[in-house]
Formats: sequence, structure tokens, C-alpha cells
Amino acid sequence: MENLKTHIYFVPGLAASSKIFEYLKFPKDTFELHFLEWLLPLSENEKIEDYAKRMAQLVTEENPVLIGVSFGGIIVQEISKHLNVKKIILISSVKNRKELPKRLKVIQKTWVYKLFPTTYINSVEDFSKYAFGDFAKKRVKLYKEYLSVRNSHYLNWAIYNVLNWQQKKTLKNIIHIHGTEDHVFPIKHIKNCIPIEKGTHVMILNKAKTISKIIAQVLN
Repeated sequence: MENLKTHIYFVPGLAASSKIFEYLKFPKDTFELHFLEWLLPLSENEKIEDYAKRMAQLVTEENPVLIGVSFGGIIVQEISKHLNVKKIILISSVKNRKELPKRLKVIQKTWVYKLFPTTYINSVEDFSKYAFGDFAKKRVKLYKEYLSVRNSHYLNWAIYNVLNWQQKKTLKNIIHIHGTEDHVFPIKHIKNCIPIEKGTHVMILNKAKTISKIIAQVLN
């Protein structure tokens, strides 16, 4: 009966590992879960379409469901252009350029993002020396645990492709789950989504039970 299962492929957020999905729970007799990790771009100039084509080669099951968080949501939409998919589910992400907040559009137009030191993730270990108090130490632990991709070329490439994503129209067959307190992609810019009350941009970690329930319902 293995072939009757729904195969779900997960892509994590920018620089994150698939460990961010560890709190999601689904019936094992219904769903088969596959967790994709980030590939390093061939260069900082690799087109997102070409990158997505390489990622699509990792999807080996037919008619899968693709789930992406944040930048991973952008990537699963690009992957879907190379495959026949059952459904796309976005979490804390955007469906087109119009849903990006104005501040990100300003950053993109002024090229200010070129000044951002993407090497900050590489220095998390150094930062941990200066973290005082339980909250700061917990935050550093969170970064070290989930942000596993610390390659500066990948980070530069990813930030560029968030800011310069050219998708103008929403693809068909998308379910969008979004937190009402997401400050990265504020919900006021998001259309046609399933809202999660008090959900933040990292609600995949602390609203996993609710998100799991919604996903199971929309796929049944």
C-alpha cells in the first residue's frame, strides 16, 4: 500500500536545515515525508530557475506535495515549474512580488543589501561568547541549531533572489499558511491565506501542531 501514500517534500527557510520541520506530525499510514536540504549555488550568479531545476531532480516521487517555509516557499514554487505536483503549500512565505513588503522593495531598488555582511551567520559561535542571560543564550542556541548553511556565497545568492524574485502572478494550486504577527512578510500584504493567530515568521517551530493539522486537512 506504499504507493497510495501522499509524498510530501519539504524545503526549509533561508540558511535553515530541515530540522525546522521536526515538530510537524502526520499520520504515517497516509503521508511519506521527504526533507530536502539546500544545495550550494554553482555561483552567486546562478539563476533561480536553474537552481530550482537542480533541486527538482531530488524529487523522485510522482505527483508530490511541495511545502516550503519563507525563502523555501519561493523555491518550491520555482521547483513546481519543472514537475507535475499535487499541491504547493507555503508557510510564512509569499506567492508573488506584490506580497513583498515595501521596505524589501526599497532595499532591492537601492542595492543597500549589498552592504549587509552575510558572514554574520558564520560568527554565531563567536557571538555566543557575549550572550548574557537565558533569553540571549536561548536565541543563540536556536541559531546554531537551525541555521546550518553558513556559506557566504549561498547567503549572498539567497538574499539577492528573495529581493529580486520576478514572479508577478500567483501560481495555481497553492495553499498559503501565514502568521498574523509575521514581521518579515507582514500579513497585510498577503492575500488568500489561512491565518495563524499570533504566528510569527518562525511559527514552524512553535505553532507546529496547528500547522500540521491544517496541512493534513487540506490534503485529505
